[in-house]
This record gives sequence, structure tokens and C-alpha cells, in this order.
Amino acid sequence: MRLTGPFIRISALAICAAMLLCPLCAMGETSLTIGVKSVKTTYLNPLAPAEREMQGVTSLIYDSLIALDDNYEPVPCLAVKWDAYDNGSTWMFTLRSGVTFHDGSEMTAYDAAATINQILALAEENRGQYMNLKYMVKSASASDKYTLVIRSSRSCYGLLYALTFPILRADEINANDPVGTGPYYVTAFDPGQELLLTANESYWNGAPGYKELNFMLYTTNKELLSAYEYKNVDAIITKSATAAQYRGGTSSLNVPYRGQQLEVLMMNESAYPLEDPDIRRAIRYAIDIDAIASTVYGDMVVRTDTFMIPGTWLYKDSELYTYDPDRAVQILTDKGWSDTDGDGVLDLLKDGSKRNLKLRVYVYEEQENSVRIQAANMVADYLNAIGIKADVTTYTYKDAKVKLEKRSYDLCLCAFQMDEVPDPGFILIRNNVCNYMGYRSDKMDDLIKNGLRKALDRNSYQRYMFEIQDLFAEDCPFICFYYRTGAILTRTLFLPVRDVREPNVLRGIETFYP
Repeated sequence: MRLTGPFIRISALAICAAMLLCPLCAMGETSLTIGVKSVKTTYLNPLAPAEREMQGVTSLIYDSLIALDDNYEPVPCLAVKWDAYDNGSTWMFTLRSGVTFHDGSEMTAYDAAATINQILALAEENRGQYMNLKYMVKSASASDKYTLVIRSSRSCYGLLYALTFPILRADEINANDPVGTGPYYVTAFDPGQELLLTANESYWNGAPGYKELNFMLYTTNKELLSAYEYKNVDAIITKSATAAQYRGGTSSLNVPYRGQQLEVLMMNESAYPLEDPDIRRAIRYAIDIDAIASTVYGDMVVRTDTFMIPGTWLYKDSELYTYDPDRAVQILTDKGWSDTDGDGVLDLLKDGSKRNLKLRVYVYEEQENSVRIQAANMVADYLNAIGIKADVTTYTYKDAKVKLEKRSYDLCLCAFQMDEVPDPGFILIRNNVCNYMGYRSDKMDDLIKNGLRKALDRNSYQRYMFEIQDLFAEDCPFICFYYRTGAILTRTLFLPVRDVREPNVLRGIETFYP
């Protein structure tokens, strides 16, 4: 029976009693029990989630205007077509007709406009998961039931990527648990214990294969992994490095999913001799990033040589990104660096005095990345091996950020939380908010500001992104290492997609028919 009213919040005691009578893991092949880490989530409104881990769950409850396919290209979802006018300052989206929310009410352009304007209002307060929308959209309105009009701040093809947020009913945008239009609706939710989703048989894209998805909520990764070990759940979603041990198992599948956290080695161009791109390239050649990924992270990463996602339509390969310590040494030699006193550290005469090639490597820890210090020490080892004296210093995130902002560092192993919109301007444009390198390039500024951010069609957007990556490879303002990954440990394969990624780690589960 389809739920048409508000879902029920039930107590942990009631859940336990129900499970004793009918364990969810034994409910049949059309149900699945999945473990997720959740500590703070007490409501399900997806515009301001309390935890990143729960976004993959709520993405099954709510649909977006635009979806991203396996090639990371925008494809229709609730919006079926779009057109840009006035050089991209205005966009008109035709919405899918006949789509209903889980309570039976019809989804319209008025709901989409209300959702957008709520996101923009939250952004004014520096709140919300989708606050970066303010850089792309000025306002939204509905010209009729199925036509959404968007006034853009940045008139480019990248706008489509910004429209991947969930659409809520207009009168529920502030509700704790608003209804959605997605393939599943909420039957019961007990924060910190369990969330039960039931298939939306009237879903516009076809009735889901799994009829029930039961999410068991755990407070620690240890509890999560134990639940999987003892077969209390069919699958778990985890970022724990311990998940790597299941890769070679015969009774368990390890499905990696790509996160949005890009690990990089920042290089301060105001610190001698890093103002020279040849020196920065030498450092890039000297570091075996693949070995770091394998040794430190158990290959629970997606290697990338640029800020873009490998294997997608916007990624540009380059032969410059190789591990070649001999080439690194040759570059340094050509620049006049040599070990004149035999102490293992390169030096040269500058302004009448000897300068040793010494660089400070800073690193900070994060709660979910406790092994980054080990990676920084490997970076230092590679540099020391070619005669660059490198010492590692560990800071808190707060202190490291101050060092970066003041450019009081040489090298810093850190991470960026990359936005859904593929646009590296926040890092590469001169004096921009995250350009901690002090990178300055008129050509790069022009490619991003007057090229990428004004390209209205797919081909132009790709062409400018390729040119940006070519210049990035040539100038080497910083070194990209990898996107961190998590893992879905499961005893049965239920995701029919190639690119499993945050935040929609369960993307496509509704199209799988067990």
C-alpha cells in the first residue's frame, strides 16, 4: 500500500520488537538492509544535511532538476529540456509533467523555484549544502506550471551542474522531513537507529526493483564494520581504510565510490625557489604518487593528475604527469643545483652566498584522514632522495589554514572539497579565495573568466577545460594526488552504474531488479 500521509517516527524499542518477529535481513530478495554511519542526523531535509554520509540515503527520496550520468555529463531528470537566452543570462527549463510528490500532490515549476530561492536564502546566511548555487544563479521563478525561469550569475554550461540539488514541495521547504518525488519514500525514521524506505510504485521513471531499503544507523565505523562482519546487514557504506581488507574476499564485494575530496600538494610561489615552474615540475617528477596511494591508502583513491575527474568527458590526459626522478634531477642540474659539499643536499651560489635547497612540508590531520601524515613523510622521502632537504611539520587544520592564507609555507599536503560544478577558478584565478599558491597567470585568468565561464554549449565548455588543464600541466601551480574513496561492502551487487560517487553513492539502485 502506497503511503500518502506523513511518515511515522518510531521508537528504537518498537523497531527491535518488529525485528524479533520479522528480521529485515530475511524479508525476501526484494528488500535490502544497509548500514550507514550517522550520529547527528535528526531530520531529513536535504537542503541543510547534518551529515555527509546521509546524503546518499536522502538522494533516493528526492529528485533533482538535472542528473549527472556515468560520464559526468548533465542529463534530464525533473527537467526534460532547457534553453539559454540573452547570452546565457536567462535559462528556461521545461519540467516533466505528471510527476507527483509522495503525498500525491503534483510537482510543478513553482516548487522548483521555491526550492532554488530557499537555497539562495540559506546561502545569504552562509548555510546549506548547496550554498555555492549563489555563484551561478541570481533568482528563479515559474512562468507557468511546467516552465522554470532562472536568471544566472555565471552564464555558462556549468550552470547545469549547479542544478543537481533536490526539489522540495514549495510549502515544505522549511520542514524537517519534507516529501520528495524520488523512487523511495520514508515509512519510518528513528534518528540514530533506523530509516526504512519503501518503493514508490508510482515513480515517474518506473517502479523500483527493491521494494524496501532498510538503513541501520551506527555511530562509529567500528560498529558499522562489525555489523557487516556478523551479517546483521547486507551491505555497508564506509570511508574506513579497513574496508580495503575485503577487496580480495570471495564472499564479499568491495565497490569503491569516489568522494569529492581532492588531495593536493600546494606549492608557495612566493617562496624561493618555487617561483620557478621548472622547480615545481621537478618536484612533480620526483614524487611517486601511485606508491603513496598504494602504501598509505591501500589504493582506496582515484588517482588524478588534474583537478578534473579521470575517465570523464572533461578530463585531459598529459604525458607530463609521470614519476621520473632522473628527469627531476636533470631539471635541477640544468638550473644550477648540485651537491658541492657532499652533504646530500643540493646547493648553488645566489647573490654571492651558498643556498641549500630546503623546503618545509606542512600537513594537517582530519578526523577521516588520519594517515595523511604518513603520505607527507613519503613526499619528504622522495624529495630527500633527489637532494631536496624536506622536513615535515604537522599542524591542526585551523593553524595550517592560517599558514596557507598568509603564504607562510613552502609545500603543504592538504585537500579541497570540490564542488559539483567543474570550475577550477576558485583555486587558479589570481587572488581568488583558495589560490594559496599565489599563482598568477593572465592566460589562465582569461581562459576561465572569458572562456569557460562564458561557454554555453558542451563542446566549447570541454575545449576550454582542456586548454585550462594543458596550461595547468605546463605551469604546475600545485600537484594533484587523488580523490579519496570510500567503499560499499556488500554480499550482492545492486548498483548498475559505472561511476559510483558522492554524494549519490546509491545512484541507480532503484533501476536494479534482484
